[in-house]
This record gives sequence, structure tokens and C-alpha cells, in this order.
Amino acid sequence: MAQAPKRPHFPAHINSSRAPLVPVTARKAAARASGVPTKWQGAGGRHDLAKPDIDQDPIPARARMVELLAVQGIKDAQVLRAFGAVDRRQFVDTALASQAYEDTALPIGLGQTISKPGVIARMVELLIRGLPRDATGRVGRVLDIGTGCGYQALVLAQVASEVYSIERLRALHERARINLRPLRVANVRLIFGDGMKGYPDGAPYAAIIAAAGGEQVPEAWIDQLAYGGRIVAPVSSGTEQVLMVVDKSRAGIARRALETVNFVPLKSGKA
Repeated sequence: MAQAPKRPHFPAHINSSRAPLVPVTARKAAARASGVPTKWQGAGGRHDLAKPDIDQDPIPARARMVELLAVQGIKDAQVLRAFGAVDRRQFVDTALASQAYEDTALPIGLGQTISKPGVIARMVELLIRGLPRDATGRVGRVLDIGTGCGYQALVLAQVASEVYSIERLRALHERARINLRPLRVANVRLIFGDGMKGYPDGAPYAAIIAAAGGEQVPEAWIDQLAYGGRIVAPVSSGTEQVLMVVDKSRAGIARRALETVNFVPLKSGKA
């Protein structure tokens, strides 16, 4: 979960009419990739979704968000489809629903936030890039550290065969359960536990993603990662956090530090 931003001295809501303009070619490319469906067929159930008309003006909010992700550099069609399939409004407070598709972090309580769509998309694309995929284009089992409200877990469910999502704060774990229960998503398992320890019962994982950052990637995560797997997580570097990509092979562990990010601290224990 991204760090909650300081309160600005101007209205936090951004009028959609003032949002960055997206070239028509980019809009259509994102529309083809995302295919925001009228019906999403989950692994164990069906979830009705409204299909926005991508060529209408004004552009429906969810489709516009997907277009902006494409403009920001997200190229994986599976990732764009995932964001087109999930209704972010269902994971934020009603009072913030009008801002659900803006590229901004929003509070979800207990000092936590739902991360910016652009940040999640970047991390998910990094996570699955180059990993083996099945006939449906999904990677293997993924461990999601820091469930929060459950939005990222549902996005991951579109690109992974299974998602184990762990949350250390009971109130948020319960909120995620409430958010996901009516969607009948069979390939997501929510766990209340200490994410710093990972979740060995589901190991090995094809990939591990974290929404909180510590001084280093915990050894438990690396131990639970399959050979050929990848971890994407924020890690503290001096006074900043950077996005760290960890690849595990039989030859050893390779780490790459990428751009700076701003996530809540990784904590141990349950609360």
C-alpha cells in the first residue's frame, strides 16, 4: 500500500475534464488490449461489469484509467485487461467513489491506502514479465503481501492461476473478505497473518509482490519463491524507497533496484 500523501491545500478531487488528454490512437490501442468486458468469467464464478464505449466523449472512467496506464508505458495486454476487468469503486469508501479511477492513492483506514493504479500496474507488469504462462496467459501461484482492501489481489487474480494474499491487520483482512465475497473469485485465498514471514503453506510461489517496504527483502520470501520466480517489492535505500526486483535461479539470486517509490513500512506481527 502506498504511503498516504500529505493533505494538499487545494481540493483533492481532480475534475475529469482537466485530466490529461489521451491521443485517440492510444485510446483505441488500450481499448483493444483491455477489452473491458460486460461479463468477467472468474476461475469459479461470474461477475457482471459495465462495458464502457471507448469512443464516446466523455470516456467512461474505468476505460480512461486503462488508457492512461497504456500511455504511461504499460504494454502487457494481460495487465491492461486485468485493470479493465476490476471495478476499483468497490474497494474504496462511497465518499471517494468519484475518485476511484484517478491515478491516485486513496485512504482505506488504519493509516493505509489503496495504491495508485499506475504503481500497481507497473509492479504487476514487472512481476509477470518473462515468467511461464499457461494457455490462458496466466502465470503460476502468486503471494500478495499486504492485502489491504483486496483490490490488488483481484487484479492479480486476472493474471495468475492462484493468489494467496496475506494481511497483518485484522480489520483490513475482514474488509477485503467483505469486498471479495460477493464476487465469488475461486482463485484468491485471503490469509490473516504476518506477511514478513510469507506463507509457507502455499509455497513455492511463481511470484511474490509486496505493498509495504522494509530494509531488505525478507529471506523467508526468497526461500518460498520457486526457482525461476520473481519478487517485486519496495525496499528502503538510505532516505528513500526503491522498487526492487529479485530473480531466483539455481545459479543464485539476482537483484535489480529500479525507480523510487513511496510505500508504508513493512511490519512484523499481527494487529
